[in-house]
Amino acid sequence: MLGEYRIEGRRAAEIAASVERAVGAGELEPGQLLPPMRELASRLEVNPNTVAAAYRTLRERGVIETAGRRGSRVRSKPATTARELSRLHVPPGVRNLSDGNPDPALLPPLAGALAAAAERSDREPTLYGAAAVEPELARLARADLDADGVPDGPVVVASGSLDGIERVLAAHLRPGDAVAVEDPGWHSVLDLVPALGLRAVPVGVDTEGPLPGDVRAALEGGARALIVTDRAQNPTGAAVGATRARALRAVLAEHPQTLLVEDDHGHRIVDLPLHPLAGVTRHWAFTRSVAKAYGPDLRLAVLTGDPVTMDRVQGRQRLGPGWVSRLLQRAVVRLWSDGAVDTAAVASAYGRRRDALIGALAEHGIEAYGRSGMNVWVPVPDETGAVARLLHSGWAVAAGARFRMDAPPGLRITVSTLAVGEAQGVADAVAAAVGPAPAGRYV
Repeated sequence: MLGEYRIEGRRAAEIAASVERAVGAGELEPGQLLPPMRELASRLEVNPNTVAAAYRTLRERGVIETAGRRGSRVRSKPATTARELSRLHVPPGVRNLSDGNPDPALLPPLAGALAAAAERSDREPTLYGAAAVEPELARLARADLDADGVPDGPVVVASGSLDGIERVLAAHLRPGDAVAVEDPGWHSVLDLVPALGLRAVPVGVDTEGPLPGDVRAALEGGARALIVTDRAQNPTGAAVGATRARALRAVLAEHPQTLLVEDDHGHRIVDLPLHPLAGVTRHWAFTRSVAKAYGPDLRLAVLTGDPVTMDRVQGRQRLGPGWVSRLLQRAVVRLWSDGAVDTAAVASAYGRRRDALIGALAEHGIEAYGRSGMNVWVPVPDETGAVARLLHSGWAVAAGARFRMDAPPGLRITVSTLAVGEAQGVADAVAAAVGPAPAGRYV
């Protein structure tokens, strides 16, 4: 059953650590069945309750899953083997279109904003007991949210969108709860959900975002939460339009106890209007990161949501990091106040690059998708072979396996640094690597 690997330990923590080490090292493979609790307890000469506690810890960490009488087994995507570890190694001389990063040339300079924030912090140092949120940041963020139709709610600051999403899920859900996630979707969320001991339920996506029928099926099947990317969805570039938003709100109205989490991934890099879903369910959260527009190293996202959820998030934050640096918050305030990012110009630049690649692929009969943001999704019959052949021809793209659960294979091509004149070369290489792909739904 376990080959040559022997689970060791006398205490629950030791047994759990033994299994987790083996999973991380590849000695226990995804899908591999673990011994029944009583059998392992007998082998280790410990109380069965000790093994039960170890297995419970492993479930909560997203390392194993239990299916009743069928026993416990290593998760197919355990948290110790994150999708991020499958990131492609890009050799020297190969153009990297795989990393999902913004174009550095479109990011604003930070020196002035950071210097101004530091100077103010010298005059007014932030000490223990100070408010967690910079008042001017909250005011500016709330004004933007109001303008975009996001319901009123307290403003909380997190260390990036993923940090905020994790805190919101942890505020309401317990290990074993199901979460509806986009498929294909952001690989970090697909890793985070099982890492919290939650169960991911895939929901199909098209150019307008999550498919209402799939969302309804997931919620009727018991999913307690839904995570939606409003604009610039990673990896497909989907953006929720007005008609789709109405349909999704109607589905959510049928399930008002659902925890809704929205991620406005395209904030300040997309000029499509926002169509938020918040306000239909009792508990909700909406997050906006500054990473794509101002730089990934600015680890800051603004959250709002219903008062109960935001109070729980901030209360738990106080017990951990306490707050996100007020100095960093003041720098972001300066960037926002100075209009450091021209959203229309950035959105136009990314749009020209997406359109050039999608158009060039269409000339080869290859369907591709990218309604907003900096990524283009290309369905392919064999993504592993396509990635390898493209790498050989000088182009590095991301395999779709990092971003999908049940969705068919595909490639994610990040166009942020792709010149319009280079699109034809990429399309020619993709065509040579995969041949024409069938048109239609890409999920």
